[in-house]
Amino acid sequence: MAHSDTSQLNSRLQPAISRDRALARAVRLEYFTVGWNILEGVIAVLAALAAGSVALLGFGIDSFVESASAAVLVWRLTAERSARGDDEIEMLDHRARRLVGLSLSLLAAFVASDSLWTLWNGERPLPSLTGIVLTAVSIGIMWWLARAKRHVAHELGSRALEADSFQTTACFWLSVIVMGGVGLNAALGWWWADPVAALGMTYFIVREGRKAWRGEDACSDC
Repeated sequence: MAHSDTSQLNSRLQPAISRDRALARAVRLEYFTVGWNILEGVIAVLAALAAGSVALLGFGIDSFVESASAAVLVWRLTAERSARGDDEIEMLDHRARRLVGLSLSLLAAFVASDSLWTLWNGERPLPSLTGIVLTAVSIGIMWWLARAKRHVAHELGSRALEADSFQTTACFWLSVIVMGGVGLNAALGWWWADPVAALGMTYFIVREGRKAWRGEDACSDC
């Protein structure tokens, strides 16, 4: 009888322990996201200012937005530990999603307007080896980080973390696009490839922002 009671107690405790571990992993991933994207953003913005690259500038600012998004997720995940019930957790999740969506919408508007202005004025960015190396490194890191976040989001059933994982996936594609634009400018002298690449970024930024705001399944079409 005592053995049966112990087994029942362990079966009740196991889900709570597993969720605590998943929460701890999620928080570590978000702290890493904050740190990496701050570093990435600083390097990208400095490289953008040196080369006059609108694509690198948008990429750098997106890195800061993703840092802010990750900070919001740290707040949301940490707050869950003291939340009283599912309703409170859902409310935190909803607020976090809306903040992510709003920040991305503002970024998309900035990148689009700056890209069109650059094309209109024919501003020619300089080649940027730093930008090429940075985006190449970012491609690998964002691919790994997006997969890790998506896995933990499914464990926790968190739409906010799922939205953030898609934002990281979008950052992967942004890295590919920016590297293409900056690389074509460096290799072939196609100055217009840089602002065109920046315009291409806005599609992903708008899509992820809309899904985060609406609370849709952000990873359904990753």
